[in-house]
Amino acid sequence: MLFPFMAYFRHPIISPVSIKTVITAFIALLFLTSCKTPKLSVANEQFERGEYFEAAKTYRSVYGKLKPREDRALRGGGAYQMATCYRRLNMAARASGAYQTAIRYEYPDSTAYYYLGRSLQMEGKYQAAIDAYMKYLKLCPGDLLAKEGLRGCQGAIRAKSDKKTRYQVKAAKLFNSRRADFAPMFLDKELNTIYFTSSNEKATGTNKSEITGTKKSDIFFSKKDEKGNWQRPEPAEGELNSENDEGIVSFSPDGQTMYLTMARRLPDAPTTVEIFTSRRSDATWSAPQKFEITADTLSAMGHPAVSPDGTYLYFSSDMPGGFGGKDIWRINLKERAGSLENLGEQINTPGDEMFPYVRTDSLLYFSSDGHPGFGGLDLFKARLNSTGDRWSVDNLGLPMNSSGDDFGITFGEGESGFFSSNRGDAKGYDHIYSFLLPEIKITISGYVVDKDDEPVPNAIIRIVGDDGSNQKEVARDDGSFKFNLDRGVKYVMLAGAKGYLNVKQEFESDIAEEDADYGVDFVLAAVHKPQVVENIYYDFDKATLRPESKTALDEMVTLLNENPNVTIEMGAHTDRVGTEEYNIGLSERRAKSVVDYLVDAGIAPDRLSWKGYGKSMPKKITKRINKEYPQFAEETVLTPEFIEALESEEDRDAADQINRRTEFQVTSTDYEIF
Repeated sequence: MLFPFMAYFRHPIISPVSIKTVITAFIALLFLTSCKTPKLSVANEQFERGEYFEAAKTYRSVYGKLKPREDRALRGGGAYQMATCYRRLNMAARASGAYQTAIRYEYPDSTAYYYLGRSLQMEGKYQAAIDAYMKYLKLCPGDLLAKEGLRGCQGAIRAKSDKKTRYQVKAAKLFNSRRADFAPMFLDKELNTIYFTSSNEKATGTNKSEITGTKKSDIFFSKKDEKGNWQRPEPAEGELNSENDEGIVSFSPDGQTMYLTMARRLPDAPTTVEIFTSRRSDATWSAPQKFEITADTLSAMGHPAVSPDGTYLYFSSDMPGGFGGKDIWRINLKERAGSLENLGEQINTPGDEMFPYVRTDSLLYFSSDGHPGFGGLDLFKARLNSTGDRWSVDNLGLPMNSSGDDFGITFGEGESGFFSSNRGDAKGYDHIYSFLLPEIKITISGYVVDKDDEPVPNAIIRIVGDDGSNQKEVARDDGSFKFNLDRGVKYVMLAGAKGYLNVKQEFESDIAEEDADYGVDFVLAAVHKPQVVENIYYDFDKATLRPESKTALDEMVTLLNENPNVTIEMGAHTDRVGTEEYNIGLSERRAKSVVDYLVDAGIAPDRLSWKGYGKSMPKKITKRINKEYPQFAEETVLTPEFIEALESEEDRDAADQINRRTEFQVTSTDYEIF
């Protein structure tokens, strides 16, 4: 059931006919054509005062006395009025049934299709709601709310087939009663006391609300015990609660002043909502005093929310100057006069924007039925850009939102807190839910090894992000390292160690809302010994570099650019075939071919030298080579004598291939490598 503060705040936004016009026409028609409706004036008075629960019963009584055939027009009007009451009471199923009845009796107001769409959307019957919106848009093609409702239904259908967000939502059973419980708010930064609104059996007074048919709401609170567990809620102490409806609170940063919404029943006037304040003294609250915002006495003002620094009071109101329905406004609490401002069309729509929650200067949460959503009110997050002139608004998605009303969010530690929803309650009662957005764990891990796959302990790894982050890690004894990262950040990683050349890698973390572990290894080139450059190939018996060598050569260019203060010697080696003189000449030409490529790529010539070794320096088998060629034991030197003694031609060819290599050797450095 729609709680009073929502009911007071909600009025239909009709295009092109206003609800008052509809009511007037319906009343006139009944009075002119029938004398069997003595309760009609009572129903209309109840409706005008916002007493929708009582008005629905009275309209139902009037409707029941009308004959289906003779009084078709009157029954259509009666069904429409009942549907309006049910809709404002958040009884979506009853409302959609009554709107369908009004349409069946050919009720002439096109808004019946619009509100049928709204009600079906709140039931989660998205395709049926789309059909109703489409029929309405054929009659009123420019209606923005209907277009947003249509978009919301289409998006909801897509979202239901997509993966839900990572939010974890649970009913806060300790806070919830058999009636309405909603709009939780922490007292202060200690986060050990929470206040909320409820119409449970402990609420003050015995009179039922004419709006909802239940007890009027009061403010309740709960505290944590020494073990950090929430205790059973109790009515707020002091003079706060009364025979009126009180609720929807916010607090000054010091927790000493409460801002609250109160609905007062005034004689011969519709009940409206206003903002009041109460002072805290010795854990009790004073009698509420009206908080004057403007001289406007006709507009509703409620749902207060104090900014974290206590400068601004945000609230919802239907006062003139807005964008339609209820808008979110704010006023400077220190200046007051002349500081009232509407948050603008990026936040506010022709629909209702309510229940603001100001988390930071640039982060606002609120509920709306004007932005595309899943049903009734949806929870939205709005971010203010760095220049302070534009908001970006995002729906919090499933399961934070549902086909019902989702509203009144508050945050505790990190991405956790409470909010309100009437999801899953057949009577439409609102209840409090807890939520938690688990931290996304994004890591990058790997190993720092040398060219022989041996770990490089104590290597230093530094990672710098374009978000300003800068982390440093020292590799463990096995060369391993690990960093925690953020989503959607471009990173540059540097690795180095004493006696090794530096290596750099770049990457960008994914923006997906899921845990991820990136793997990256660093292979460092030692300064004190020759380093094989893998995958450099020449034409047979020539010094011409083959095209498939380009990748390895470009990596060599990158390495030299990342280590600008080293000089190197490129050395080429041949296998055992051929004369010593020939092999020396061939290997020298090949080494120079590599140097020429590096120079052409921008490496300074004075940093490079070359030498051909022919077959004079056979390769010693390393741990890495042994993994690829297990037939050759570690530390074995592939001399001509060893190779010729091998029984297998295949093994001899493999040994010759290992000996045919291109290497570089650091000849000098004039800087600290890392």
